[in-house]
Amino acid sequence: MSTNLSPGNTLFLAAVDRIQRQLALVNAQVSSGKRLQSASDDPSKLPALLQLRTDMAHNKQIESNLSLAKTDAETADSAISSAIDIMDRVTQLATEGASGTATADGRQSLAQEVQSLMEQMVSISQTQVQGRYIFSGDLDGSTSYQLDLAAPTGVDQLTAASATRVVEDPSGGTFAASETAAGIFDDTTPASTDDSGNTTPAAPAEDNVFAAVNTLRLALLNNDESGIQGSLTSIKAASQHLNNAQAFYGTVEDRIQSAATFATKYDSQLTGEVSDIEDADPTAAALALTQTSTQLQAAFAMQAKMPSQTLFNFLG
Repeated sequence: MSTNLSPGNTLFLAAVDRIQRQLALVNAQVSSGKRLQSASDDPSKLPALLQLRTDMAHNKQIESNLSLAKTDAETADSAISSAIDIMDRVTQLATEGASGTATADGRQSLAQEVQSLMEQMVSISQTQVQGRYIFSGDLDGSTSYQLDLAAPTGVDQLTAASATRVVEDPSGGTFAASETAAGIFDDTTPASTDDSGNTTPAAPAEDNVFAAVNTLRLALLNNDESGIQGSLTSIKAASQHLNNAQAFYGTVEDRIQSAATFATKYDSQLTGEVSDIEDADPTAAALALTQTSTQLQAAFAMQAKMPSQTLFNFLG
């Protein structure tokens, strides 16, 4: 394409265009606070920036998961604390019922209270958080146990699922954050087979909470003084088992708090690294704006002083 512009004017316009583009870029940095407005501003920084944003999104998800796990652990801790209180009362009733001065009618009355405590214990095993049964393991959409006083342990197991879900720690690795109702309230001894091939089926363990409470209830109903006395051993073991479960959740809460603190610090670190890449230096940007504006003004001033006469000015 032909042009009537002189080489000097062409160079001037090219310089002005370059300065104006630089001025627009600096203006955008000052107004937005961002040094990188698009990938084309500094393509070499794009991979690192994308990785940092991916890490930030992942860390935010971990923080969300930790918050949910914290709620579950705190609720479980509180529920087990209530279960321990129930077992304390069961121990008192067992001691009272084992007394030689207790009457059959008195033991019937005690049995009614033990039944009420049994119902409360089953209800605790059905504890929910936002519609999820937190003691039902991987099948948290339904409860694991229901009351059945005709059953040997006083309950029916409706579902049997392990708690395989884990919580991710932002520092790396994972940790278990829950136990099941079976593990907390219905501990059993596993089935076994001896050298002769005789199989012993799984049975309630001595520290089985449901079995301990129900055994006491039945002994009181039957006015069985020796049975009541014998139940104290399993009641004590069951109480200790619940304390162990509460200790587990206490450890989980500590682990979650530590992980959440780390996640918060890591989020700040990632935010700082992103800022280092894409944020403008306010002082440097303001200085660049002043310098670029000065360059543009100087360019126009210089152009105004250039001779404007042509050959025709000298022809008569």
